Amino acid sequence: GGRGGDLIGARVPQHMERVIWLNRLPPSFNGLVIGNEVLDAMPVHLLHIAAQGIDELGVMFDNNAERFNLAGRSASGDLPQIGRALDLSPPYTTEIGLAARGFIAAIGTMLTRGAALFIDYGFPAREFYHPERMMGTLRCHYRHRALDDPFFLPGLIDITAHVDFSAIATHAGAAGLELAGYTSQANFLISCGITDLLARTPPDEPARYLPMANAVQRLLSPAEMGELFKAIAFSKGFDQPLIGFANGDRRAAL
Repeated sequence: GGRGGDLIGARVPQHMERVIWLNRLPPSFNGLVIGNEVLDAMPVHLLHIAAQGIDELGVMFDNNAERFNLAGRSASGDLPQIGRALDLSPPYTTEIGLAARGFIAAIGTMLTRGAALFIDYGFPAREFYHPERMMGTLRCHYRHRALDDPFFLPGLIDITAHVDFSAIATHAGAAGLELAGYTSQANFLISCGITDLLARTPPDEPARYLPMANAVQRLLSPAEMGELFKAIAFSKGFDQPLIGFANGDRRAAL
């Protein structure tokens, strides 16, 4: 919130009086909710499915190595049932995003009329729990480098997990939201007119055009963000079609 407030204050100070920073969701809301790379940053439960049972992996401090490590214990609560329902061949390690599921349910309770749009990286369930993804999707990022060790520089690295969009859609529906669209980020941005916006900058002005073209390429390319990132939208009391989902509808994949 602080850095965002500084940016708005510096770039568009005339709009500062229209901005209200919230520490929690309001009890009710009428309008548009946008979350960009929000769901992937929420805590996940790490499950290890073995032939002898389902363990939850947690953090322990190894006194001998003087570092943090992962340690397993029998999964509790809803996790064993969730793990068994996945019907995965052991050994398999994966993430269960209970926090993200709870968050989307809270959005459904809060939203009185409007839409909620989330852009994030992830897969539908059949891709998320693919046999080749048996080591899970937990990843760490530090200074634009991807790492596999979540205990490298604790507190300084970003720890994320890919989003199971099927689970998000299921919990949104249970909370009274309608699935309004699901597609790749590339399809979503093209439908919203990103190429038309780029065309407003003349190609014969390379100092302006090339940085914008490179940015658009990164957002749209299947080798960059265009395919891995998805856009998913939910609505309540709002039946107008959303232009970002006019092409490339993938709702059936969920």
